[in-house]
Amino acid sequence: MIELYTWTTGNGRKPSIALEEMGLAYEIQGVNLTKNDQFSPEFTLLSPNNKIPAIRDRDTGQTIFESGAILLYLAEKSGKFVPKDDAGRWNVMQWLMWQMGGVGPMFGQAMHFVHYNPGVSEYAANRYLTETKRLYSVLDRRLGETAFAAGDDYSIADMAIWPWVARHPMQTIDLNDYPNVRRWYAEIAGRPAVQRGWAILGDTSPIPLPG
Repeated sequence: MIELYTWTTGNGRKPSIALEEMGLAYEIQGVNLTKNDQFSPEFTLLSPNNKIPAIRDRDTGQTIFESGAILLYLAEKSGKFVPKDDAGRWNVMQWLMWQMGGVGPMFGQAMHFVHYNPGVSEYAANRYLTETKRLYSVLDRRLGETAFAAGDDYSIADMAIWPWVARHPMQTIDLNDYPNVRRWYAEIAGRPAVQRGWAILGDTSPIPLPG
């Protein structure tokens, strides 16, 4: 049994989607970011950086924080969604790291300045939105070559990237401008496990779909 400590954010939905896809038993504990639950002493023991998500594996006692590390741990535990061959494994790794180092931080900053705090800093909004659009172009080019981010097979790299693309309305991004991303996004949105992993902690908001 996996204990998942999370909230309804881009990073927070990565492990719930992965757990559903992998068929691993889990329980969710909400960490309410609006109430600063992430700074509680109990959660700090699990996540020293005071960021969601985090997990505790009751089978082993292992605790893991950082969403990318969690996805790798769950993939190894389940034996799913990371290829066994070296080339395939490293393809997944590099696209997972691309999400962690680029998509997450840049999309998050774009949302901060164009959605949550519009007009606060035109410079910051332009800077982060420009980089967000560049990253969408990188993904669109990649998905014009392969079915999924790391190749022909769905992997934890897709599970990492997809929840951030699901925030495209908050980023003022029109997925119709990125047709390969649009195709990939809609296909993953239709997966039952993704739909279950999206609908966590009583959140009934629908998955945003492009018009």
